[in-house]
Amino acid sequence: MNSIRLIVNDETYVVSCPPEASLLTLLREHLHLTGTKEGCSAGECGACAVIMDGRPVNSCMVMGMEADGAEIRTIEGESVNGELSALQRSFIERHGFQCGFCTPGMIMSARALLDQNPAPSREEIIEALEGNLCRCTGYESIIEAIEAAGAMGEDGHA
Repeated sequence: MNSIRLIVNDETYVVSCPPEASLLTLLREHLHLTGTKEGCSAGECGACAVIMDGRPVNSCMVMGMEADGAEIRTIEGESVNGELSALQRSFIERHGFQCGFCTPGMIMSARALLDQNPAPSREEIIEALEGNLCRCTGYESIIEAIEAAGAMGEDGHA
């Protein structure tokens, strides 16, 4: 078993990484960051989306060893000092979730988009969410929440 170094939500961790462990497993079972959800375990649903080195990835498809030295942001890193980000607040205000299972992955995919493009078009939002499945909302409220967060012109944080 090898040790790897990760920077997760601006904190540095050194963890023992079994060769078969995914980044999702490391986050949930080794670092106890359970906000990232395990959905399909096949990279199809986006429930496990995190930001790795500035881009969204399905953490179930990234081997833990591949994340050695990477900077990772999870849903736990979206709020600052216990305050929800503007993006999180927008999801709440616009009912961008129902059961909430897909919400962490949706927010992380949206965060990656807003970090690159603070005022995305509706089409760009739809494209950014292509890898995220929601069985409850029909996506309209999710898209509206992201549009509103982008329109706020903030970096999305409190």
